[in-house]
Amino acid sequence: MTVAQLNAAPGEGVEYVLPLPHASKAVSAVRHRADAILTHWNLSAGAAEDALLVIQELLTNAVVHALPPATLRLSRVLVDGYRAIRVEVTDMGPAASAGPPVSTIDPDEHGRGLCIVTALSVRCGVAVHSGSTSRWAEVLVG
Repeated sequence: MTVAQLNAAPGEGVEYVLPLPHASKAVSAVRHRADAILTHWNLSAGAAEDALLVIQELLTNAVVHALPPATLRLSRVLVDGYRAIRVEVTDMGPAASAGPPVSTIDPDEHGRGLCIVTALSVRCGVAVHSGSTSRWAEVLVG
C-alpha cells in the first residue's frame, strides 16, 4: 500500500493508492483493503458502507469495461466545509467490447453501477487524460 502526503486541509492530507489487478476476484480483495482504511479513518458504519459501495462499483466498472492497469485512490477531502472521502479509479481507457450488445444484457444484472455512484455521492465525474481515464466520486462522511 502506498501512502502519499497531499496539499489538503489540516488533518486531511493522506492518500492511499491501491493497485487493481485486472481480474473479477481482485475487486473483493481491494474492497477489503479499502474497508481497513475506512475503519482506520473512524467513519460511521453508514458512511463506510456508502463509501465501500461506491468503491466496489467504480472498481467493477474498471475491471469489466476498461483496459488495465487500474488503481484506486482514496483520500479525505472537504466538500463545501463537510468531510468527505474521495474515491478515484484510474484505468487506461475503455476496452473494446467483446461481449454481447448492451441491449441483450439483463438490466437486473448490469448497468446500475454508475447510477448507484451518483446516488451515494455529493459530487462525481470523469476526467479523461492522455492515455487514461479517471472516474471519481466524493462521499460525505460527516
